[in-house]
Amino acid sequence: MPTVAEILELPELRCGKPRVVAGGSGLDNRVRWVHVAEIADIAPLLSGGELVLTTGIALPEDAEGLGHYLAELAAAGCSGLVVELVRRWQDRLPQALVDAAHQHGMPLITLGEETKFVSVTEAVIARIRDAQLAELRATQAVHEVFTALTMSGAEPAEVLAEAARLTDRPVVLETLAHQVLAYAAAGRDPVALLSGWVERSRAAVQRGRTCYHPEPGWLTTVVGARGDDWGRLVVLCGGPPPNRYIAVAERAASVLAVNRLMDRERESLERQAHRALLTGVLEGSVEPDDLSARLTGLGIPVDRPLAGMAVRPRTAQACAPVLETQQLLRDLADSLALAARRAGLAVLVSAVDDMTVQALVALPDEESATPVLRKLAAEVRNSAVEQAFPPLVVAAGAPVRPATAARQTLAEAAQVAEAADQIGDGSRELHQLSDVRLRGLLHLLRGDERLLAFADRELEPLREHGRLLTALRLYCRHGGNKSAAAAAAHLSRTAYYAQLARIEQLLGVRLDSPESLVSLHVALLIWETNGVFPERE
Repeated sequence: MPTVAEILELPELRCGKPRVVAGGSGLDNRVRWVHVAEIADIAPLLSGGELVLTTGIALPEDAEGLGHYLAELAAAGCSGLVVELVRRWQDRLPQALVDAAHQHGMPLITLGEETKFVSVTEAVIARIRDAQLAELRATQAVHEVFTALTMSGAEPAEVLAEAARLTDRPVVLETLAHQVLAYAAAGRDPVALLSGWVERSRAAVQRGRTCYHPEPGWLTTVVGARGDDWGRLVVLCGGPPPNRYIAVAERAASVLAVNRLMDRERESLERQAHRALLTGVLEGSVEPDDLSARLTGLGIPVDRPLAGMAVRPRTAQACAPVLETQQLLRDLADSLALAARRAGLAVLVSAVDDMTVQALVALPDEESATPVLRKLAAEVRNSAVEQAFPPLVVAAGAPVRPATAARQTLAEAAQVAEAADQIGDGSRELHQLSDVRLRGLLHLLRGDERLLAFADRELEPLREHGRLLTALRLYCRHGGNKSAAAAAAHLSRTAYYAQLARIEQLLGVRLDSPESLVSLHVALLIWETNGVFPERE
């Protein structure tokens, strides 16, 4: 819609010699309609966005009445008031009207010459209709673009690129757990765009399928079909979105949902069966007798030890997206299945969510479990290098018997993969529970209020003492060795010992107590895991 300032430039209004006498800050107000009104009680008949034209002949005589008149217009959402200085007032408007316009920030414009209001109305309405027609054409173009993307089976990266091009705004596709699947930065800095994404996204609570969040300036719409919502599309528009942005977001979301359904249909029946069984095992919805029968039916011997595996793209340190396309997970699943076939192993394998490929491997025996799993992990990693995949995290759960314990090893593998990813240990080809240890456990439990409460109780007196916290962390990392910790702190023993004494005084504990040392070390790790203070010496 045109602004008040744009309407003032129309020839039909310029001939009246318009002059802004108050409310200049509101000249960017959008005008939805033009209304000629002489009566003073016009406000109840307005619905917002109108530019009111008047000669003022029926407006109140007193200052209070004029102020009330303009206040009612502002409350009704009026875009501006244009007064012709010919019939009622000749040289200038009453000061009460001007003051009220200043107070409410409403544009108040005078016309020094007699003006044909009908010509102004026709010109403005024509301008508005042209804008509406342009909006309709733009919306039609949006539908055509996304229809073509649907028909071509475009990947998420292509869909987001088009959405960013049509809006010139960054667009992000995330899971319902607020993890980034793909993004189009629209020329912005990707690091700044995705920094602290999970926390920012959680604060933007979804209400309805499509909604606008004023505080971050986000337009969001749910992605999913057939009652299976799996993600959210975010347009970082920075302010109230025009209708075209809403059309782009909703059409992009529909393309993503439809194309995901099409991708699923393209999967082989075998892979669909693997996905269904693995998902059922993880959810605990498969009965024990049914599980053995279904495993046997899919060629998985139930008289052997079973081990779960999990493969997921590593979360980049620079806030890059965890996943660019669903094709990546399908390729990872294929690579793992191929490696298992080459090794002569029976395996169930499928992507179980938007982050992870999981597998249930039938092992020859418990003794060879680790070498076999490491070989599979090495082959998957080699395949990833050949196909230019992003860095991977490969994890395995402990072998289990009988088959009804499959859920335990699958869940362990997924948890170890997530923990290894979070602690950033990229030195191992295969991660197991013994590798992630305490830091991995604390990463899995991060955000737990009970853990945070424990850490706060232990360390609260040191929260504002950065140097003492550093001294304590070095002391814990060196297992209570004061000399080694002092050397790491680049302090003399005397100065470092004085810091330790101060810590004991503030905390009311003895640092030479093994139980106190363990408790404080765990509390420090909890703070580090939850970002209470940055990692630094």
